[in-house]
Amino acid sequence: MRRVLLCAVMLLGTAGCSGGGPKEPATTAPSRITVSSPAFHDGGSIPAKYTCDGAGNSPPLAWTGTPDDAKALAIVVDDPDAPSGTFTHWVLLDVDPKTTSLAAGGTPPGAAQAANSAGKPSYYGPCPPSGMHHYRFTVYALSKATNLPAGTKLADALKSIDGSTIARGQLTAVYKRQ
Repeated sequence: MRRVLLCAVMLLGTAGCSGGGPKEPATTAPSRITVSSPAFHDGGSIPAKYTCDGAGNSPPLAWTGTPDDAKALAIVVDDPDAPSGTFTHWVLLDVDPKTTSLAAGGTPPGAAQAANSAGKPSYYGPCPPSGMHHYRFTVYALSKATNLPAGTKLADALKSIDGSTIARGQLTAVYKRQ
């Protein structure tokens, strides 16, 4: 009986560490896109106004190097340091591939926001429960548009991005609540 109980505890403990949420898409796609922000630099700190401690609007982003054959772009903002596994803060789908930047709080015409890890189709500003967290702003070039509607489930959106990514680029910044 003791052995069965020990095995059950070990099994539950292992399952709790898996992160449980959808995994990030297309980690093997070539990194050809350069992503930047006028609000912070790669490895820098995200200003509070783009987090839950401020207005919570998405920061301005810019990118170069989108392949000529891209049919759409997707933008994913996530936190790999979240206690329960990667927390996705924003998924923006079917951005026109000619787009090279987003204004703060901007969503371009024709783009759709999928549900984030909080279940809402919107940007959810960084809000780490404790300590310093890293936030990845990833731009994906897609071989075809996802054609998914606004509010699509996170797992479905990430799967669609993963299935058609031809290039990507990433800007990583940090945030720690005061």
